[in-house]
Order: sequence, then structure tokens, then C-alpha cells
Amino acid sequence: MSDIALSLTGLEKAYNRGQPGEVVVLKGADLDLAKGEVVALVAPSGAGKSTLLHIAGLLDMADSGTVRIGGQEATGMSDRRRTNTRRREVGFIYQFHHLLPEFSALENVVLPQLANGTGAGEAEARANALLAKVGVGDRADHRPAALSGGEQQRVAFCRALANAPGLLLADEPTGNLDPATSVGIMRILDRINRTGTTVVMATHDHAIVDAMRRRVVQLERGRVVRDQSRGVYERRTEPASGPPLPPSEEPVVTPPPPEPEIAKVEDAAPTEEFKAWSESGGEAS
Repeated sequence: MSDIALSLTGLEKAYNRGQPGEVVVLKGADLDLAKGEVVALVAPSGAGKSTLLHIAGLLDMADSGTVRIGGQEATGMSDRRRTNTRRREVGFIYQFHHLLPEFSALENVVLPQLANGTGAGEAEARANALLAKVGVGDRADHRPAALSGGEQQRVAFCRALANAPGLLLADEPTGNLDPATSVGIMRILDRINRTGTTVVMATHDHAIVDAMRRRVVQLERGRVVRDQSRGVYERRTEPASGPPLPPSEEPVVTPPPPEPEIAKVEDAAPTEEFKAWSESGGEAS
């Protein structure tokens, strides 16, 4: 069995290739992650970090290069096999939570499990357990609009973990949160990693990267230009090539608040709307 959770080799990606307005995003990017690692992927805007994560998570395809997830060669997979591999092996967290607004927090965590073939009872039990672990168990029956930004992102974490993936990809997961809430989200991310989940987090938050003191991979102009164990966010004044980068403002580091006590709550029941949706086999009404 491979000890490599993710291997990206020679990734090339361009949009509108060969046409006016062609945008080259990745230029031979390489990255290997061992199982259980945490990596901060840092880059200025437009350097290709989101594209790299989408290709790594089988949401997009590179023009050339190879992707291996848990030792499986994913580059030549059929669409169906890519979808099944993504459901089982990869979890995604985005800057915007992308929760389904018509469903409750519980139902948003149940849905990916049903899509993966898990029975309704087992899926609901796991969803309730995940929500309780991140401190929003008492909000399980609330729809996203009734949740705070931090609560929405915690539910998004649970949805990403619903099928117990070995690889978690987080694209600016604290980008829309205040510093204190961001600290709470990072604590959750750390607890997830301690269970053995491999984590890649794209961010440009200096304070978070410096506090993590984990492996830092720096991407500039489509290439990995730095790969440092227990690194910090390097304040570069010059990119690998091209004009100087604009200076960035140093963030204000807020001391982390104490972790909230997680109260025991009763399991939330699915709504009638959700039951009807589930019994119909997931077909839209």
C-alpha cells in the first residue's frame, strides 16, 4: 500500500489554449504529500492554487501531467470512475460554504453519504455525530441562512468529511471569517488531521500559516518555487519572474479564544421536505 496520499507530477493547465486571450495557469507543477501530512499552499491571487486543488481533487483535468490519489493513477480514469473516486477519497472545503439553502445543516451532511450509497439511518447518525463534534449539533435543524458565517463553515467541514475521505482539500477556508472565528476553524482542521486525514489548505493568510508551523509550499506563476518543512509565510518582494509583487499589509493577530464547550444535544430529525426528496431517490421535484 502506498504511503503517498497525493502525487502531482508535471501539471500543465491553460484556459483558451491556442486562442487570443490564452491564460497559462500551471507550468509543470509538482507536489507529493505523504499520508497524514498537513500542507499550507500559499500563493498570490492568480498564481494557480485553486486550479491546482481542483485538478488534485478530480474536479478539473490538467492539459498534461499526472495525478495519483492514494496510489491510484487518476489521469486516465473514465468520468464515472473519477466521480466515484472523488466521492470516496476526497473532501472539499471552499471559501464560500456552498451549502444547499433549501436543506438543513443535518441534511447537507447526509446528502453526500446517500450519493455514496450509505443507508439513510447510518448517514443521519454520522451527520449528527460530525455536527456535534464541531460544536453545531444544536443547530442541525437550521437552514444555512439561519447560521452565522462560522457555523456555516463548520457545517461545510462536516459535509466534506461525511464519507470519511483520506484527503481533505481546503481552498481559503477562513477567507470570509473574522480572526477569532478563523482560529476556531483551524483548530477543527488540526483535529481532523490528527485522525490521519491528509490536509492541503490554500491560503494567503500570513498569521494562520505562521501559527501552523507545518509544511509550506509556495506557488508562483504556475510553478512550485518553495517547499519548506515547518515553514512560515515568506514575504517575497520579487516573484520568481516578472514585475515586483505589490506589498501586502501585515495582519493583526488576535489571540485565540478558548474552545467552546460542546453540549450534548438530541439528534435532529430530517424535515418532511427532505424525507420526500430522499424517498424519491434524490430526484428534484
